[in-house]
Amino acid sequence: MPTMVVIGYRPDLDQALQRRGISPHYIVQAPSAPPADRGFTHVADMENAQEILRAVLAARTGDAAGVLTVHEMGVFGATYLRQQLGLPGNTDSRAALYFRDKFLQKSRLPSQVRRARCRYASHDTSFTDLAGDLGEVFVVKPATGAGSLRTNIVRSPQEYARALELFSGRSDVEIVAESFIDAPEVYMDGIWQDGSLRWSSMTRYHLSPLSAAQGSILAAHLLDRGRHPELFDQMETLADQVLGSLGAPDCVFHMEAFTEEAGLTFGECAIRLPGALSPQINQLTFGVDLFDAEISLALGEDITQPLEHATPERLHGYILLRRSDGGTLTREDFERRFRFDDIEYSSSPDTPLGPYGKVGHAIVSDPDELELQKTIEEIVRFNEVGTGE
Repeated sequence: MPTMVVIGYRPDLDQALQRRGISPHYIVQAPSAPPADRGFTHVADMENAQEILRAVLAARTGDAAGVLTVHEMGVFGATYLRQQLGLPGNTDSRAALYFRDKFLQKSRLPSQVRRARCRYASHDTSFTDLAGDLGEVFVVKPATGAGSLRTNIVRSPQEYARALELFSGRSDVEIVAESFIDAPEVYMDGIWQDGSLRWSSMTRYHLSPLSAAQGSILAAHLLDRGRHPELFDQMETLADQVLGSLGAPDCVFHMEAFTEEAGLTFGECAIRLPGALSPQINQLTFGVDLFDAEISLALGEDITQPLEHATPERLHGYILLRRSDGGTLTREDFERRFRFDDIEYSSSPDTPLGPYGKVGHAIVSDPDELELQKTIEEIVRFNEVGTGE
């Protein structure tokens, strides 16, 4: 059985590897630990290319057939491992960096791509300097971050000082500051191959990931191409401009943008699997398996599954469920009030919190996008304040 070296662990990808008859060897940071019957090695820092190469060599995965990552933080390391082990897939480390570093990414885009103003900052950079350059409200975040971690909107010198406390202050390329864009976010998940967009879908957030990282509930739903033809055209044009100008390799990608009156403003683009339940709702809605596509690309294989833009019968969305304010909700409470395609929810106070504070998830669907959005909003409100009474 061939081995796939995987940086990071997520159960849904693990299941996809099992379906393909591929044995994974995971490179993970503590406290993350795959099931006991999976091979894995702990590292202190999955962004340390030397450390992950040592971990793989020590694991003696001599029959490794490919490398992939489930995390943004593993994109560069996966590229480096492919170089060193002579494996298929992207081996251009420099190109990978343009999909990791926010400043490098935005500074390389063509002039016609509207984007936030972005610059490096450090503990020596003053609030006045940044406010004069970026505007009175700006965003501070890691240059190579993910999932809105350590990301803060800054409106005052005091907020700026608190934002800087999250960083070591030992690097001039650790932090970026960007002009703040107050607009709804959409994202495109897709497959880029042979220098062009092969397949894509578009999803709208209920609230921004930044809001979710600060305590709100992360939810999103797929958009209806028939209802938003102009928006889809704009997003596909943006994907061509961004991925083309940055020299994207064959990949599954995730690209975020803001919808403003003047058109789309680029947010950022990653060359890895989308997070949360985006792969699941894409497969349920369109029959496209992004996990399988990612595995095929990592093995140097052609993607054989049909990649069509047929009108789906039902659109799907997801909610990452959190503990309610009352703390008394159960899965049965949700199921009594709503109809789900899938739901998992733990009411135990001992349940460890997942990404964005989740203790469960839900997937819902509807033939009509507006009805789907309404249902998701109702579930979110119930999750926030509902009780089991």
